[in-house]
Amino acid sequence: MNDTKGLIDVLGIRIVREEAGVMVMEMPVSKKVLQPYGYLHGGASVVLAESAASIGAARRIADDEITFGMEINANHLKTKQDGVITATATCRHKGRSSQIWEIELVDETGDLVCLSRCTMAVKKKR
Repeated sequence: MNDTKGLIDVLGIRIVREEAGVMVMEMPVSKKVLQPYGYLHGGASVVLAESAASIGAARRIADDEITFGMEINANHLKTKQDGVITATATCRHKGRSSQIWEIELVDETGDLVCLSRCTMAVKKKR
């Protein structure tokens, strides 16, 4: 058995709220997610964005299906050195073979830190 934690556990990401077509998650801005200059690493923002989209997508499929990330993009608009980042992922398209999620990452003051879009593939389980 593998005792290592998953990436979202390591980064302290947690679900805050979920409803039909919306997933809200947050991540503390700690030393774990800073780049060498002491600012929020863009990759950590993308992990948070894709996690929100992936879990949201998984909640909107049949029991005999599975989802995989196909594409993600991110525009990093503001940096952080501490605090909390909240991701709100909203499903903009739910098709038979794909879903498209838009994810807004904001800080504690509501300022937009990152704007992302993630395309999820929907496949039958094998």
